[in-house]
Amino acid sequence: MEEVFSQPWFLRKHQDGSVFGPISFDQLSGWASAAQVAPHDLVSTDQQTWLKAPMLAQLAMDWLVEVTSEHYYGPTTVGAIQEFIRLGDIKADAFLINSCDGTRRQIGEMPALFKTNATASKTSAGDAAVEPAAAGISIRLQERIRDLEQTLREERRALAEAEQSYEKLEEKYNALLQRGGPTA
Repeated sequence: MEEVFSQPWFLRKHQDGSVFGPISFDQLSGWASAAQVAPHDLVSTDQQTWLKAPMLAQLAMDWLVEVTSEHYYGPTTVGAIQEFIRLGDIKADAFLINSCDGTRRQIGEMPALFKTNATASKTSAGDAAVEPAAAGISIRLQERIRDLEQTLREERRALAEAEQSYEKLEEKYNALLQRGGPTA
């Protein structure tokens, strides 16, 4: 767990493939809290193996914003939600879902979200050129549908491969049983 915090990190933006880094984990975490890391963005320590940012538990991208009854944004961080509130992208009547425990609450019921994060570090103007732009919460329905369809295709392919492997193993097992199987 300690290595997560001490390793250099890279961020690859889903939207255009641009890569940022190497950066410290603290900087990556700060970007996530400032809505600069979107749910489909990827993170890596070696630029070979990439992981969707929300899968890195230490980033605390644990919240889904219910934009409409059928559209969600996230998972994202509390800091990013605060930024969306500040920008007016979401209002107090929007709902949040904690993806860790499944609770669903209206933003207005969570007054801590309306407090500004005084500890958030702002980078100097010179550093701004090497950081990702803040993500908007706008829903591009066609893009979201494409992403979900791609994920579904990948899951179906993985399921088909697993089923084929299972069938082959089952055939081998049955062949062993017919030959008398392993003796005890």
